[in-house]
Amino acid sequence: MTKHIEELKKIVGEDDIKTDKIHLRAYSYDATREHYYPDAVLFPENEEEISKILKYCNENKIAIIPRGAGSGFTGGALPVNGGIVLAFEKYMNKILEIDEKDMVAVVQPGVVNAHLQREVEKRGLFYPPDPASMDYSTIGGNVSENAGGMRAAKYGITKDYVMSLRAVLPNGEIIRAGKRTIKDVAGYNVAGILVGSEGTLAVITEITLKLLPKPKLKKTYMGIFESVEDAMNAVYKSLASGAMPVAMEFMDSLVVKALREKLNVNLPQWAGALLIGDVDGNVEEEIDYQLKILKESFEDNGCKEFKIAKDEEESKEIWYARRNASQAITIYGNKKLNEDISVPRSKLPEALNRIYEIGRKYGFEVPCFGHAGDGNIHVNVMVKDKNNEEEVKKGYKAVEEIFRAVVEMGGTLSGEHGIGLSKAPFMKIAFSDAEIELFKRIKKAFDPNNILNPGKMGL
Repeated sequence: MTKHIEELKKIVGEDDIKTDKIHLRAYSYDATREHYYPDAVLFPENEEEISKILKYCNENKIAIIPRGAGSGFTGGALPVNGGIVLAFEKYMNKILEIDEKDMVAVVQPGVVNAHLQREVEKRGLFYPPDPASMDYSTIGGNVSENAGGMRAAKYGITKDYVMSLRAVLPNGEIIRAGKRTIKDVAGYNVAGILVGSEGTLAVITEITLKLLPKPKLKKTYMGIFESVEDAMNAVYKSLASGAMPVAMEFMDSLVVKALREKLNVNLPQWAGALLIGDVDGNVEEEIDYQLKILKESFEDNGCKEFKIAKDEEESKEIWYARRNASQAITIYGNKKLNEDISVPRSKLPEALNRIYEIGRKYGFEVPCFGHAGDGNIHVNVMVKDKNNEEEVKKGYKAVEEIFRAVVEMGGTLSGEHGIGLSKAPFMKIAFSDAEIELFKRIKKAFDPNNILNPGKMGL
């Protein structure tokens, strides 16, 4: 590898290639906390350098692992076979353009999501995708994982805002996928293939995103239910009644209990489930109409208490509970097997019932919360002692059974975290042999030498 390091230094310069232990460790893990050490970390300055790096590595069959902020939950940025981590945060982190006439933003992959949101909002515009990691995750990573967020119930997810991409293929060729137009039906949807491809097909170097006008008004609501089933019924029935909330977030009784005990959050002890969210619009009548539909539909489905935040401070109090759900549930164990299953909204009551049954079967508490408005639930199999190998194995068996149940209901393995390394063993649950073979053929067409993020998605 020493010879290759010297050659790569000629491309990026000595200061932008790191092989010391500190850098290798810093880029060896993501939010999974698994460790795989790269051989080197490169900080490319521009698209031209990336093209040269990929051409060299392709010719010499050296693995390349594109990396944003390393905030992923499935090991998508882990260098499982060594190789070169391509890091974008040092140079390729600029907002290149915000066009108020066409309502688009052009950004480099290292731009942090929240930074983009702040900049477009200064101009009265709005970029809706808001993953929980938005304060540090990058747009490049969001595109690679097709990230969602709490606003997906009304506004959709990352793929709905990607208009075009510039990307470098493994052989060094540079392509533009998509156009800066509202309509484009010429040729294959290559941009659509690259969104959610987890860095396995090409290295994205520039992203053109659709923006919306920023709504002028917003209010926060919370519905408190005695049972999960009532709350899940209220989700799809209220949406079918014409409600269009920005978010409809869910927390079950185990989460409520954890919030009360660990963080002293003022929630009723009897609460079996909570639904919270925002509605937005440009006139008060629009907001009031949406809240009226939600209140009536919730109450028709067993809601015992419906609250509307009086001001921004009360809104923050309501959202504090949801934003700290993940932190609070550590009272149930020191190892969290966190999965982000997604089902059709009408299947939410059945899905939660089956998940709890599987938890009881294996002896685990399984607190659930998440984006009920779009059918995406964070399922947390809580292992009490991470050092107990038998308990951990049992936990993964429970996860596999949950995946099988979800797929039987027409659902999927992941609503926003992606497949990466940790969910790769379960791909055969969700896809037929013919479908997986097609994925492999697509991968080979883009990356015949398998240098881009090898070992991910089971490809």
